Amino acid sequence: MRPSLTDFKKKALENLEVKQEYENLAPAYALRKQLIKIRKDAGFTQEELAEILHTKKSNISRLENVNSNISPKLSTIEEYARAVGYQIEINFIPQVEQHVTKNCS
Repeated sequence: MRPSLTDFKKKALENLEVKQEYENLAPAYALRKQLIKIRKDAGFTQEELAEILHTKKSNISRLENVNSNISPKLSTIEEYARAVGYQIEINFIPQVEQHVTKNCS
């Protein structure tokens, strides 16, 4: 019997290297999931959004693909958001494990 995805993930994350890589990739995955959600909430297909942004459907698909190795520019994300009726907000959250500070003496 194959393990469930939940069990597989739990076991995999016991490996510190896997856990670190998972955490490093989490923001990119979260962004792409959000892009898909706001596009669908606005009622657009990838084709329709591509037309609005004067690009190809394949570019929208690549932008939304969680397995894509491209890193979109902030301006691209802003255009995407505006096209579906959103604006972006960027937050910086302190890291719990390590704090980098600079002495200004």
